[in-house]
Amino acid sequence: MVKSSVTKRVRCLLRRGVFILVLGALAVGPIAAQTSVGIILGEPTGLSAKQWLGEGASLDLAVAWSFIDTGSFYAHFDYQQHFDDLDIDEGDLLWFVGGGVKLSVGQQLNLGIRIPIGLAYEFAEVPLEVFLEAAPGMDLFPAVQFNGGGGIGIRYRL
Repeated sequence: MVKSSVTKRVRCLLRRGVFILVLGALAVGPIAAQTSVGIILGEPTGLSAKQWLGEGASLDLAVAWSFIDTGSFYAHFDYQQHFDDLDIDEGDLLWFVGGGVKLSVGQQLNLGIRIPIGLAYEFAEVPLEVFLEAAPGMDLFPAVQFNGGGGIGIRYRL
């Protein structure tokens, strides 16, 4: 009975996350070309979105499932700064670093911070971005605990 209740809660949270991602993508209106949505595989695994702010800055959001311990609903919201120091012939290969907040809801509520570091490749001919990130972090509530996450993903530029 408890497992069924948790499953229903997780499904409800994931539906709300998808709704927030779609609503956010629609809300950007004229700058929609600077928005991308897709998936991230790793820790966590789920939906990912990025909104470019200009001058190499972006906001990154994930609504996902964490497999740590017994599993939990997971969300993070990061500010990222991208650097174009990596010279390639086609597309853009950027490295990035940022900072953000994370939330996980499982058997208990955890709040924390994370520092994503990674690479993103934007294809020149197709509206796709692939990325790889590592994100050391720390839970701050209910207890201080160091942890980390990361993954690979792909996003479609709207």
